[in-house]
Amino acid sequence: MKDLLLYIARNLVDHPEAVSVSEIPGNEELTLELRVAPDDMGKVIGRQGRIAKEIRTVMRSYAQRTGVKVSVDIVD
Repeated sequence: MKDLLLYIARNLVDHPEAVSVSEIPGNEELTLELRVAPDDMGKVIGRQGRIAKEIRTVMRSYAQRTGVKVSVDIVD
């Protein structure tokens, strides 16, 4: 799951080497924290958060197929 989020984020930003994802396991949900360069934050979030919302939708859809609950947090 981490690899999918890395792939999506690296293809959106200008500085793919600055993209990192950390997994934080919880009781019932896996949290993925996405970090990007400050200059690329707008590209990952998008206008009115549309891109961020779609990233979360894709990740939830993939997680549902594997039987895991996941949430994506974009951290600055």
